[in-house]
Amino acid sequence: MNLLDTFKDKKVVITGHTGFKGSWLSIWLLSLGAEVHGIALEPPTNPSLFKEALIESRISDNRINVKDQDKLIKLIDHVKPDYLFHLAAQPLVKQSYIDPVETWHTNVLGTVNILNTLRLINNRCIAIIITSDKCYDNREWVWGYRETDKLGGSDPYSSSKGSAEIAFKSFYSSYFNKEDSNVLIASARAGNVIGGGDWAKDRIVPDCIRSWTRNNIVSIRAPHSTRPWQHVLEPLSGYLCLAQELSKQKELNGESFNFGPSSSNNYSVIELVKKLSIVWPEQRWELIGNNNNSKEHESGLLKLNCDKAHAQLGWMPTLDFSSTIEYTGSWYYDFYSKSQETEPYNLCLHQINSYTNLSREVGNQWI
Repeated sequence: MNLLDTFKDKKVVITGHTGFKGSWLSIWLLSLGAEVHGIALEPPTNPSLFKEALIESRISDNRINVKDQDKLIKLIDHVKPDYLFHLAAQPLVKQSYIDPVETWHTNVLGTVNILNTLRLINNRCIAIIITSDKCYDNREWVWGYRETDKLGGSDPYSSSKGSAEIAFKSFYSSYFNKEDSNVLIASARAGNVIGGGDWAKDRIVPDCIRSWTRNNIVSIRAPHSTRPWQHVLEPLSGYLCLAQELSKQKELNGESFNFGPSSSNNYSVIELVKKLSIVWPEQRWELIGNNNNSKEHESGLLKLNCDKAHAQLGWMPTLDFSSTIEYTGSWYYDFYSKSQETEPYNLCLHQINSYTNLSREVGNQWI
């Protein structure tokens, strides 16, 4: 069974569909023939991939806050989805310091509301709960975190994601691990995602694109922090693969999986910026570093061990660092060229097809 066989003509709910990852996932599922229903607030950025790719006209677009249990129950009971991907979140560490209460309400109680809605309706459904690599109690180890490692977080965002994972496990043990449950759930952990169509604040790639398209100098904070960079299609392929396998292997019910790049994709912020600048013509932009005097904590190193996903799902990353940057930089460059051949929706479809073909060539089993 491949992804097309899995999702064609299936009803799929995506929470957070107006966000960066949610928009890419909506486009991918549409290309697979799914009937997509979105649950989210207004797009979090302007511009946004959701608006630029005209996703609103291609799916059932519902403006519902995941904190509103009654509206969630009404819509999900009406749709009765075959699959649900829960991505809705407050996704920024810096914003979590500014408004920790809203971060916790959205990331923890929003997740609880989704889980409780699935429990109450009890329609046959495969649900993937997406959290973050920051759900782990980060000790800045040089090796990757496994799914059995301690959850935690020293900042409001990270702790909210760790708490969401605890809520997920609690609902599984209490409700979805029962014979009368028609719901199968799993959680997915990924982070440091980059790719075309991201215009969020305080993220290095969007910061560069905003500056470079205006011929401005980009300020680099924490230039020597190392991150396991991955293109947005990598974790999304993991989410789709996990949903597909969960529909076939009920023993995966209640399990959590990491989706991250190979260890060779660990590069510093400044290395990423230099590599990204090459994709753009005329390397005329000056990169300046600045000292990070903020008292807010930001991890210097966080890696995931993805052996479990490889062993149990047949999933492994496809893109190396150069390909990741090429996909990302070329998307933005084509977007800002404003030609009819480079409409955002078509740009995404082209990269999804390219990524799928490349995954097949390298022997990825999920494809």
